Amino acid sequence: MTYDADVVVAGGGPVGLMLACELALAEIPVVVLERLTEVDTTIKAGAINTPSSEAFYRRGMLPGLVEAQRAAFERFSAFLRQRQDAGASSVRRPPKFAGHFAGIMLRGDLLDESDPDFDGHGPAGEVGLVPQEALERLLGARAAELGVELRRGVTLTGFDAGDDGVHVHTSDGPLHTGWLVGCDGGRSTVRRLAGFPFPGTAPEITGRQALVEMTGAEGLGAGWNSTETGTYAHGPMPGRILTVEFDGPPADREAPVTAEELEESLRKVSGVPDVRIHKVLSATRFTDNARQVPDYRSGRVLLAGDAAHVHSPFGGQGLNLGIGDAMNLGWKLAATVRGRAPEGLLDTYTAERHPLGAWVLEWTRAQVALMRPESHARALRGVLAELTGTVTATTFFAKKISGVGQRHDLPGGHPLTGRSAPDLELSDGTRLADHLHDGRGLLLDLADEAGLRAAAAGYGDRVRVRTAGCAGRPGLAGLLVRPDGCVAWAADSGGPDSRDELGAALRSWFGTPDGAVA
Repeated sequence: MTYDADVVVAGGGPVGLMLACELALAEIPVVVLERLTEVDTTIKAGAINTPSSEAFYRRGMLPGLVEAQRAAFERFSAFLRQRQDAGASSVRRPPKFAGHFAGIMLRGDLLDESDPDFDGHGPAGEVGLVPQEALERLLGARAAELGVELRRGVTLTGFDAGDDGVHVHTSDGPLHTGWLVGCDGGRSTVRRLAGFPFPGTAPEITGRQALVEMTGAEGLGAGWNSTETGTYAHGPMPGRILTVEFDGPPADREAPVTAEELEESLRKVSGVPDVRIHKVLSATRFTDNARQVPDYRSGRVLLAGDAAHVHSPFGGQGLNLGIGDAMNLGWKLAATVRGRAPEGLLDTYTAERHPLGAWVLEWTRAQVALMRPESHARALRGVLAELTGTVTATTFFAKKISGVGQRHDLPGGHPLTGRSAPDLELSDGTRLADHLHDGRGLLLDLADEAGLRAAAAGYGDRVRVRTAGCAGRPGLAGLLVRPDGCVAWAADSGGPDSRDELGAALRSWFGTPDGAVA
């Protein structure tokens, strides 16, 4: 079958671009359709978690994240100076930031950084304050380097999916493709036209986030603030505000967000009557609509990111969830397109990502419940605020928010199996992440065991084999790391049982070796 592109991705935001880059690494022809003609500069997510940072690090893009974080820290410093110059009371640099839950700030000085879940992330563990716009620009440049065809100003208007491909109708003409992936956001056209069920809970709130020019802001509290009429946030950059009102969803989410609307909401929620908003630089509305498709695949049509799951933005999990979807799906779809995927590989996409999506929906619902301006929620909020004043609770919540405890339920009894691969420092001066840049799997032989290397014979273009020592993990014999960074096999010895388990893992994730009978 001849296609215009093996894969068409609807949506050129961070999730769609990340997926396209993963496919291009595997030399899969891909076309990305994006209705916007330029990068979306609307204020959205302001940070990423550790798994997202690791994903960029493993593809050689960490320097771009570091630069984006440096610029974000400069804006934060400018915010503090602005408040000080305006005469705001109690202007001080807060303690090390560890995240927040329902606007209850977690103190970094109470974080138990000796917890093993915080160990092994390498330089990626130091990067987090990266805005969504910066990610999209970084991924756009990366996609261009890899030869991804990004068609801006093009809208998907329909499609006809069959057993042998998908005919995609666009505002720029038809496309015939083998696979269609909807990365087109919470109101996904692909999801709607494909008929995916989308069960969940209806919205209860109206949230507004904006960058504005305003006066009278010295009366606003910095950070997250809970009041008798709702919740608001101020900072961590000049002019950034967020308000949450619990009087139902907006009548019209598509209507322009005006200065008058923002000023009225901010005054109502904050109780500061003198704040004046003179100009809106960027603004958006959001709700706590929380829904998820039961299966991320319907034949040759798949979903990723907000197209598969929507929820409130509290805790900043949405962007990270989508990046994780793209990393998980990319190599599996590429192997399927190339005809090298073992049976059922593509089905593991839903099996592994759906539980994480379901957890995020529950995590955000719990935060909305705690933020309600009513007596029972406030009582529970007070209890939680006391708990988060302890090392144990702060560490628990920070691990959840940062994603360092994520694990897939994979076969094998080693504690590393199913987890994100530790960024081991190797005896040849490299780190584990250095060997994942090309998007292939990695067999890391740390015990110089010929039997381990022999088990990977025949996987040359799918699994890179590397032999090196690791002084920091002397008891670890080897690791098999999937292209998405997940440990598929690990062993503390290279004996016959370990070799058999390694062979099973290789066949399970990478198919039969070259020359073998399937």
